[in-house]
Amino acid sequence: MTTCALPDVEAAAARFEPLPAEEVLAWALDTFGSRLAVVTAFQAEGMVILDLARRLDPDVRVVTIDTGRLPQETHDFIDQVRVRLGLEVEVVAPHAAAVEAMVLRHGPNLFKRDVSLRQLCCHVRKVEPLNRALRDADAWVSGLRRDQGPSRAATAKVEHDPAHQAVKVNPLADWTREQVWAYVDAHHLPVHPLYAEGYTSIGCAPCTRPLRPGEDERAGRWWWEAGADRECGLHHATPSERFDGALATLGADLAARDRRAEQSGLRLAT
Repeated sequence: MTTCALPDVEAAAARFEPLPAEEVLAWALDTFGSRLAVVTAFQAEGMVILDLARRLDPDVRVVTIDTGRLPQETHDFIDQVRVRLGLEVEVVAPHAAAVEAMVLRHGPNLFKRDVSLRQLCCHVRKVEPLNRALRDADAWVSGLRRDQGPSRAATAKVEHDPAHQAVKVNPLADWTREQVWAYVDAHHLPVHPLYAEGYTSIGCAPCTRPLRPGEDERAGRWWWEAGADRECGLHHATPSERFDGALATLGADLAARDRRAEQSGLRLAT
């Protein structure tokens, strides 16, 4: 939990708005040190962030989330990045008990049945693991860009993240997709192999597809849902009573599971 006051965050956002990504990252690393984490899924924006950060601090903390449904290409690419960039990568995963309870009640492909269940799946596999990873962090860095969609259009380069009681740093907020790829090409950075197959946004295997002609950059994510403003919950929460209900039910299932385990242990002890 950061001790950086909200007015200080707002002042930093105003100060760094016209400045380049390198200066934003340099300030963040100098201000938060080892209590800062770069969180990445190793897409093109993430590779730019990692390259900039490692030049400033080779020991920068790097976190990624293994949801349990990632493409094999992503696992292979993480290993490639470890070697090429000389970075240690901290991999966090969802709690097995939560995944088991969710799948037991809703099935493995619940995300296609209802938006609230897709949000539940994202919460269990992505949001909760990130919450644990950032428990002791004062700040984290993402590769968000404003031109990625309506929900990201107001992204500040430095902002308060109330969900994690931390400062969130978005050095590429004012970059375009073209700028990202120009940097990747100029610095000969590793590129996720699925880009070559027509993907422009890469997440879990069943929830990501290549783009079709004329589609926007993030159209391949949860494409069966109506509306263009689709998010997993890592960056923007979408209020939903149905999701709240599904999450409460999952919590009750886990509590009942724990009670059964405790009772079974007592029986064995006697």
